Amino acid sequence: MTNQASGGGIHIENLRKVYGQGDSAVEALKNVNMSVAPGEVVGLVGPSGSGKSTLLKCLGAIIEPTSGKMTLGDDVIYDNGWQVADLRALRRDRIGFIFQAPYLIPFLDVTDNVALLPMLAGQANTSSRARALELLTALDVQHRAKAQPSQLSGGEQQRVSIARALANRPPVILADEPTAPLDSERALGVMRILNQMALQAHTAIIVVTHDEKIIPTFKRIYHIRDGQTVEEAGEGRAL
Repeated sequence: MTNQASGGGIHIENLRKVYGQGDSAVEALKNVNMSVAPGEVVGLVGPSGSGKSTLLKCLGAIIEPTSGKMTLGDDVIYDNGWQVADLRALRRDRIGFIFQAPYLIPFLDVTDNVALLPMLAGQANTSSRARALELLTALDVQHRAKAQPSQLSGGEQQRVSIARALANRPPVILADEPTAPLDSERALGVMRILNQMALQAHTAIIVVTHDEKIIPTFKRIYHIRDGQTVEEAGEGRAL
């Protein structure tokens, strides 16, 4: 059933993470395997303490695994040690993050919130803002391009945060409970957008969620229990 992500997306093999040493060691991840192909949106579900947060932090190059292998796009980024010299640049340029809260910068307008990452990556201001407007238009919030974050509704803020995650055209987006604060209609709307953006941008998206409203939308789901993943087919309900 596993959808191999060779040639793009993200692929992890036998990923382990151990906290502590000796008698106090805790194995948070136990030989986890996962593949998400370009254009695919996959769910990651599990109870509190199951290892979801640890796995997401490893995938996002925020913490270092203990062993295993991670491939991002066509490049091995971790193989029993980081294979990338600049992890900050890796996170900025190749991994998009969407959180439960939008975390927009309050003193920047919507366009600059989205354009900031390309600017930090060295792209010209004009092309960065053009990319931002392109994404805002695709997400139907271009009419709020000059607004401050405080002037947006919750749903508009989440759309802007999705645009920001896509700004540098990352091969992978990690979404941590992106629909938790939203009602059913808006939650399904976010999932519709994520699926559309995954296909259009050829991006692999992993959605960590407890939200029962959106679980039927996934075609594939990884359940994580006691640090191990089990893959199953989802309903793939049309959005």
